[in-house]
Amino acid sequence: MDLSYSADEEGFRAELRQWLRDNPAGPEPERLDEWVAYGKAWQGKLFKAGWCGIAWPKEYGGRGATLIEQTIFQEEMARAKAPMLINLAGLTMGGPVLIAHGTEEQKHRHLKRILAADEIWCQGFSEPNAGSDLASLKTRAVLDGDSFIVTGQKVWTSFARYADWCMLLVRTDPEAPKHKGITFLLVDMHSPGITVRPLKQISGEEDFNEVFFEDVRVPRSNVIGELNGGWEIAITTLMHERATLTFTRQLQSRTALTDMLSFARRWQLNGMPATQSRLVRQQLAQAWVESEVIKFTAYRSLTKTLRGGIPGPEGSMEKLFWSEMYQRMLDVPLAMQGPYSQLVKDSAHVPDGGQWPHLMLYSRGRTIAAGSSEIQRNIIAERVLHLPREGK
Repeated sequence: MDLSYSADEEGFRAELRQWLRDNPAGPEPERLDEWVAYGKAWQGKLFKAGWCGIAWPKEYGGRGATLIEQTIFQEEMARAKAPMLINLAGLTMGGPVLIAHGTEEQKHRHLKRILAADEIWCQGFSEPNAGSDLASLKTRAVLDGDSFIVTGQKVWTSFARYADWCMLLVRTDPEAPKHKGITFLLVDMHSPGITVRPLKQISGEEDFNEVFFEDVRVPRSNVIGELNGGWEIAITTLMHERATLTFTRQLQSRTALTDMLSFARRWQLNGMPATQSRLVRQQLAQAWVESEVIKFTAYRSLTKTLRGGIPGPEGSMEKLFWSEMYQRMLDVPLAMQGPYSQLVKDSAHVPDGGQWPHLMLYSRGRTIAAGSSEIQRNIIAERVLHLPREGK
């Protein structure tokens, strides 16, 4: 693992850092619908300046840069506390899947629009009875001439009510073994027969949704890869999601850790800064050590990719560790605050604008999203440690 950067890479970093200084995004709105419009404008601005899809091929709107430069981009975005890119599903999953498995017509139709946030994407994988066991999905797609008729339900679909396209896993051969009869479809979310209902989370946000498909007609040309060959594509998609999101999230958690250290220096415990407490210092040190562990683990995975590898089951190890580490880290400022940690953000006495209770509630879903901790442990046991499957 080489942690040094070339002169060109350092020049790229300096250029991006200066651009972010000269082009601040401005305060983020609190209402979700306003934030979506704000996020689309921000990503569009980045795209026009050449900062979006840095490692994507130039012919599809990218910069044709290296993965190292893509990593530098993520580091500098986190350093500047810039808003996340709103088209996350399209950038981390949809785009890479199209580049790897899409037709030229599909690539030219979608990729630039993904980068510019002209069209928002969502992921239709999980179902009410097929979350942990995704291969048990029931949403059906029946071929009717040149179209599929899709019927079923998906859940936990981020930004579905703002999305223009959905990466949808459907069962196209009910007689085949459950992993063999699945197809990967692209579905226009404005098609007749689609109903989206928001789901309110414990944090008060409503970016998750459940989606109902009732006789939705989807052109056969919207199949990605082969008919009934969607499972392998889905697994590749999830590996990209876990590897990419873990790298991004560990940078965001590093920012939260820096804020937490600043808060500990300001917050008073027994008439002294919290950092004077031996217990608090131990907790802060543990959080810092774990943050370093996930950072260098993510770099090791990046090195593997740079040497020609593809995301593999190690992404499950990173996702599992990060999601649980993030929860442990956020317990520290809440313990420091004591009863104040129960105050909502509109209270006159809430510390730091209420960011710590909000982040804690948000973090609880991170051990479920992109594959629950239980599923990640099964993947590690079977594919890394080569243990027998559960029940065998």
